Amino acid sequence: MLRPPRLFRVSLLLLLLSVVSSCSQSPHSPDERYFLISTNIQLPYWQAAGAGFSRAASQMKVRAEFVGPNSYDEKAQVAEFQKAVRQKAAGILVSPADPALMKPEIDAAIAAGIPVLTLDSDSPGSRRLLFIGTNNYQAGVMGGEVAVRHLQGKGSVMAFTMPNQANLKERLDGYRSVFAGHPQIKIAEIVDIHGDSRIAFDRTMEVIDKGTPKVDAFICLEASSAKEVAEVLNRKGAKEKIVVAMDTDDETLEWIRKGMIAATIAQKPFTMAFFGLKMLDDLHHQQTSTQGSPAGQDPFAILPRFVDTGATLVDRANLDEFVKARDSATTKNSG
Repeated sequence: MLRPPRLFRVSLLLLLLSVVSSCSQSPHSPDERYFLISTNIQLPYWQAAGAGFSRAASQMKVRAEFVGPNSYDEKAQVAEFQKAVRQKAAGILVSPADPALMKPEIDAAIAAGIPVLTLDSDSPGSRRLLFIGTNNYQAGVMGGEVAVRHLQGKGSVMAFTMPNQANLKERLDGYRSVFAGHPQIKIAEIVDIHGDSRIAFDRTMEVIDKGTPKVDAFICLEASSAKEVAEVLNRKGAKEKIVVAMDTDDETLEWIRKGMIAATIAQKPFTMAFFGLKMLDDLHHQQTSTQGSPAGQDPFAILPRFVDTGATLVDRANLDEFVKARDSATTKNSG
């Protein structure tokens, strides 16, 4: 049998090596960067989201940056978003502190061909491609049912929130929908904590010291205020008061264990950010058009309008089970 000429064999080998090399190369370019942008990024909640973002980036071997102010600063968040756009981000995940303030920035990024997804807090009037997070109305319903049960259908309630955030508005709407069926439960006051949990501490202290307005239950629509409320009630011996929290940092869980917080609603920030980066990467590489009608207005949209990552009620009955599951997941997701 005739053997191929040496030159032909060498050329074929080089061709095969070229094909193998091209197949093994990463689809990601060195300047491809994704951003997760929030506020108060040192909070345990956002650190969990950052861990999910980082884990997805490690799996896909892409560059990912978690940025934003360490305080609740809407304008600083906008500045970080604008910076990411100037750096020609491959995609952006953002949790808008102020949906109206963020809307023109999101729309400008979409117009520039940068895919933008919102997570945890939405900007529904913008052209963001989809929202990933908790069904916040249902989270409010869940919390409202806990409050009603502990109040036995009557009492006065104080709510701690940040009214500009769409997710917190939806939670409050969920509470109100439940309270509407119990006319003897009234919301006495809604307190804007402006991203500063010390406001919750100070206002609770005033209420307990002065006895006015009369408050039987405190509902906390964001992550940081419930532990401050619990601290005040514990100091003052006001253990008959009801506290319903949001999220699962260690202090909140410890106050549940001590009986000062009735329950909290656990979200999935790790999941939100992990899934969000996977979606951004797919949108970037598939070059999915961002210029069509918003998904909510298009019956043939290729993307959903909303991805619900779910929520779980945690109280003393299932606290140990929840912590065990959380620690197991954290171990699996580390390293």
